[in-house]
This record gives sequence, structure tokens and C-alpha cells, in this order.
Amino acid sequence: MSAMTPGAAARAASRRAEALGARLPPLMVQAERVAATVAQGVHGRRRVGLGDSFWQFRPFLAGDPVSRIDWRQTGKSDRAFIRETEWEAAQTVCLWRDGSPSMRWRSRGQGVEKVERAELLLLAIAALLLRGGERVRLIAPADTPFGGGGRAWSGRAGLEALAETVALLPDEDGLPPQAPVPRHARVLLIGDFLSPLPEVQRVLSRLAAVPVGGHLLQVLDPAEAMLPYAGRVRFRGLEREGDHLVPRVEGVRQAYAEVLAAHQAGLAALCAAAGFGFGVHRTDHPPEAALLALYTALAGRGGARG
Repeated sequence: MSAMTPGAAARAASRRAEALGARLPPLMVQAERVAATVAQGVHGRRRVGLGDSFWQFRPFLAGDPVSRIDWRQTGKSDRAFIRETEWEAAQTVCLWRDGSPSMRWRSRGQGVEKVERAELLLLAIAALLLRGGERVRLIAPADTPFGGGGRAWSGRAGLEALAETVALLPDEDGLPPQAPVPRHARVLLIGDFLSPLPEVQRVLSRLAAVPVGGHLLQVLDPAEAMLPYAGRVRFRGLEREGDHLVPRVEGVRQAYAEVLAAHQAGLAALCAAAGFGFGVHRTDHPPEAALLALYTALAGRGGARG
């Protein structure tokens, strides 16, 4: 298969941008709605640190510097109290979603393609992070329009610019590009991650060496998770794998489930070794559950599954 000419590539990129741009307003509305729903159940991401904003009083503990005692609060009780301030240094969170052909698929009866759910979650988590005072940026090639390959956005106004950049992202090969990310940033990778495990390992090892930590979310269509077909079925490869005819799908369903489970266990092990969390989300499940789990994971309080 011959490579695209620059003109053909530009026209393809333009068509993708127009297609996503046409649904950008409703996508933004949905992302904001999902983020707002989750925000009601999140009590902030405050962290103890050096800052001027008061957070809370806590009892004085052995080893605390005496100079940190708040004598006015202590005078109201028979215990000594420390006045804690909120950490005010914004964190950078780097986001990536898989835009490869395998993500642009949905099984019969499903309302969204995997890439649509990935983009919704990416924009919704960005909305939550921006509300919390964090900075967000995309893991994208340096020549991405709007500077998405290296620009960090902050504030509520940054969400629209981020969405415009996502609309112009090129198709990818299923794994994040070799783009620079800030040291000690948090990273969120969203895709189907059906690539061979050694390829995923190379990506995670590269990020861990920066060093950064974060989370990997595998997004699957329910048909990929359960293989609900029956009888003679021809499976068509979306990324040059070719077609594969299965005479009787029922006969391979158990073996398929075991292979998928082994692949997911491998992904989880690779993530753990690289200091990343791992989760799985199906497109027939509510995005709010996945978003809350992602937000919790990026705050360093656990894994994600939705």
C-alpha cells in the first residue's frame, strides 16, 4: 500500500477535522455535563504544601516543627493544632487518545465508536482538571495545529482550545507518539491497547524513564469484550491484519476470553512496573463511572475500572 501524498494527507486531515468539528459543540456540552456530574461527588484535590490559602487545622504530632503551631486555634482547646495551607503549584497532566482505525468502530446496536468515548472522557477529565487549577496538554506531534504538541492549557477557557486541537489530531498507529512530556507530570493514555505487549512496554518504559506516572485506560466495545456472535462469521481487520473466517464462533469464545484476559493481565503488569495504574472501560457503560475512577486515579488514590 503506497504512502499518501502530502495533498491527500492534508485533505484527509481536513475531512476528519470537519467531521469532528461538526459535532464539537454537542461533544463539549456532553463533556461538561459529565464533568459537572462527577464534580458534585469530588471534594477537591487539595494537597498539603507551601502556599498562602488556608486548608485545615490538624492536631500537632510528634516531629512537627513547633513554629507551625497555630497558637490562636490552640488556645481554644486543650490540644495543640497545626495550620495547614493548600499546595498551590499547578500540576501538568498530559493526555492522549488513540485515533487509529480500530478505535473508529462500533458493534451493531452500540451508540458510540470507541474513539468517540475516548474523546468524551479526555475532554471531561480535562474539564475537571482545569476547574481544579491544573494544566493540561496533549501528547501529540510537535507540528500539531494550535501547538498541541507542546502547549499547556490552563483555566476554563483552555477546554475549547484543547477540543479544537483534538479535532485536528492525525490518525495514529494505536500507541502514543514520541513526544516530549514534562518531568514528574501525570499522564493519561486512553485507547484500546490491542497492540502486542512488547510495543506497549516500550511506550511505558519510555515514559517511566522521564520520569512520569499516570494511568492507562483500555476502551473496548462490548462485542470485543464478550464475542457475542454465533455461527459462521468473517472478521475484518481494520489495521491491515486481513480478514479471518471463523466457521463456528461458539467454539472459540472461551479461548478468546482467555486470550483477552491474559492480554489485560499483561497490560496491568506492564503498567504496575512503570508506575502507572490500569483500568478497563466498555462503551456500553456510563462515562461518568469511568471519569470518576480516572479522576481518582490521577489524584493518586487508586485504580480505574468503569
